[in-house]
Amino acid sequence: MAKKPRTFYTSFMDSEIASLTLRALRRVLRATEIGSRRLASTTGLTPSQWLVLREIDSRDSATPGTIANALQFSQATITAIVDRLQELGFVQRQRSERDKRQFILSAQPAGKTALADAPDLLQTTFTHRFADLPQWEQAMILAAVERLAMLMNAQHIDAAPLLDSGLIDRPEPA
Repeated sequence: MAKKPRTFYTSFMDSEIASLTLRALRRVLRATEIGSRRLASTTGLTPSQWLVLREIDSRDSATPGTIANALQFSQATITAIVDRLQELGFVQRQRSERDKRQFILSAQPAGKTALADAPDLLQTTFTHRFADLPQWEQAMILAAVERLAMLMNAQHIDAAPLLDSGLIDRPEPA
């Protein structure tokens, strides 16, 4: 199929659509940044630390491997995040009675307080609203965002299912 010649009008419309797309993307990035700052100012946690703490708190007996699998984070990332949560007094790490090679993680009272005080995370709101969309619309959004990642040469960047910027296992909120 032959390409249509570019006219002033089509060039203008293409650049206008590109600008509108970039503005929408910028709003998403800013919303992510604002949400992360609000979480940090309330709890002192990054979104990834909050997710790990929430996952630990939701289980009776959590191992780092269980948490890594549940959140789709690497074992090394979980270790770094748990180290920080333990420094904050939010999590306790104990050797398993059954298998001394394993550690059992549990949320401490300060961690439970941080979870209770935390504002709603942007990704929690997104996940609930996204689930309410028809499946065809979910697929369309996924395809568009995957294509956007490709256009930005970001398709090979490893990313956890988390709305946050910066290193996922950074010790301090940005």
